[in-house]
Amino acid sequence: MDGIVTGEGVLIDSQAASAASRLLAALLDLLVLGAVVLLLTIVSTSVVVNAPSDAVASVTTIVFLVTIMLVLPVSVDTLTRGRSVGKLVVGIRVVRDDGGPIVFRQALVRGLTGVVELWITFGMLALICSMVHPQGKRVGDILAGTYAVRVRGAAKARGLIEPPPHLAAWARQADVARLPDGLALTVRQFLHRAPRLHPASRVDLGTRLTTEVGRYVQPGPPAWTHPEDFLAAVLAERRRREVEALARAAVRDAEDARAMHRLPLGIPDPVD
Repeated sequence: MDGIVTGEGVLIDSQAASAASRLLAALLDLLVLGAVVLLLTIVSTSVVVNAPSDAVASVTTIVFLVTIMLVLPVSVDTLTRGRSVGKLVVGIRVVRDDGGPIVFRQALVRGLTGVVELWITFGMLALICSMVHPQGKRVGDILAGTYAVRVRGAAKARGLIEPPPHLAAWARQADVARLPDGLALTVRQFLHRAPRLHPASRVDLGTRLTTEVGRYVQPGPPAWTHPEDFLAAVLAERRRREVEALARAAVRDAEDARAMHRLPLGIPDPVD
């Protein structure tokens, strides 16, 4: 499982697609391509048969092959941002290594490499590379800096952590510093998984996380506060303060924008 950790300690799921998923998507794409090839074959055959010379026939054949092996794959990847018909059906998508959508440059590199690893070797090179690579990449993905991710069947997004009502007053008065992203993510995952953990593991992990988070909170919670209540209160209060800070920033930006359009030196603005 790969992912990007945001400042809120939220893991954005970007699970790499398996070699089997990519193979199925490729087979579906091949069926669609077969229909296109049939249409282009009829057109190109008519041109070749009626060609005034062998040179025209040769050029037509080359254009046909380049269109099928390079132009069509690159165009589809670029226009659909990595979601061909087969990938759409299977539920996968080709993205950059940083999770962003691919552009023409990545599509071109994948297309040029695909001439060798998909067409000349009948896909065997791509299949072997996908099976041995940790992220299921083929050679074109390695050179282009891309990989295929699942966009369906991923874990459902977790809900917000609700603050314990009896700690609301304490949390508003406490000095809560910014938690490291890794620690915030660990706490969030623990709170969501706590009901399914073994009781001994739940107590041990909750106590250790409470000790770590306590370093960033002053003063500490009331005596006999349950560790999970303390952790939930900290995350919820941190979220509340950041939401309020964003709202204040939006108000300031709006006021600054209005001030930019006012006349200087106390000159009254014109009335519409």
